Amino acid sequence: MDKTRLPRWGWLLVGLFLAALTANILNLFLVPAVFPDAYRSITVITTMAPVLIYVGVWYDEDRQQYWTHSRARIVGDVLFVATGAALGSAIALVAIVGFGIPSFVQDVVAMGAGFLLSWGVFWWRNPGLYTAESGR
Repeated sequence: MDKTRLPRWGWLLVGLFLAALTANILNLFLVPAVFPDAYRSITVITTMAPVLIYVGVWYDEDRQQYWTHSRARIVGDVLFVATGAALGSAIALVAIVGFGIPSFVQDVVAMGAGFLLSWGVFWWRNPGLYTAESGR
């Protein structure tokens, strides 16, 4: 894939669209049998979190050293990111779903918690990627 074909936001938009499409297909078949409707956003957040993190790692020239890690390490990182997103969004939803808050606000809070936990787990596993930005 050629990075110069689209700007960073274009790759992010394409990735998020594909993640949302995948999540909605999963929601069509998996969620009605497993989760109540209030928890449908967990699959969307879980599929979008790796896109938000990895488009930046793939696109930024100063983060290309990440791709020298082994394939098993990268797959482990993706699993950690997805698990962090699922856990963060699920914890947030479980905490607020019964309070009568509109579903849009619940989804936004769940997205914030899921994305924050997933990025935190990614940073915890790869602190060297972001040391140049922090001034170290």
